[in-house]
Amino acid sequence: MKPTGDEQARRLGRLIVVSGPSGVGKGSVIAAAIAQRPETWTSISTTTRQPRPAEQEGREYFFVTKADFEREVASGGFLEWAEYADNLYGTAREPVDQNLASGRNVILEIELAGARQVRAAFPTAVLVLIRPPSMADLRERLIGRGTEPSEVVERRLATARHELAAESEFDYVLVNEDIGATASELVDLLDGQ
Repeated sequence: MKPTGDEQARRLGRLIVVSGPSGVGKGSVIAAAIAQRPETWTSISTTTRQPRPAEQEGREYFFVTKADFEREVASGGFLEWAEYADNLYGTAREPVDQNLASGRNVILEIELAGARQVRAAFPTAVLVLIRPPSMADLRERLIGRGTEPSEVVERRLATARHELAAESEFDYVLVNEDIGATASELVDLLDGQ
């Protein structure tokens, strides 16, 4: 017997796209959610940038040449891709499709332009914006990292204002005041609640 549309939809995993400004805690929230739902698959991006000293192929990124990346773009191999700081970054389509088809939920952590591309290619994706409690809080988080000069922090804050202005494009907005609480909200979305 052929499955009904409802039965087939239940078998497919959910595609959750998590976006938000730099410093808002997206990675920490996703890691805490994955700890609660370890069966969830998270994508590893492909990039043309050179690996940093501690990075490993297939752990932080898949590192490829610009020519190889461009071939994948031309063949439709990326669900989304973008250029940032003279390097290309993308999410391979095939493993996302395979995991969803097998019933696994998938989380993608990508920036606003990538989220828009995913929405266009995959209209049933659930877009989640993680926002800071306030811009002052985000500023403190970015400064507290101690990894960037003040002019870079200011550029990141300007980008954050642009990203947060697109809030209406997202299905859900989670305010990250507490990583554990925000992760629990993300788990509820993974569970379809």
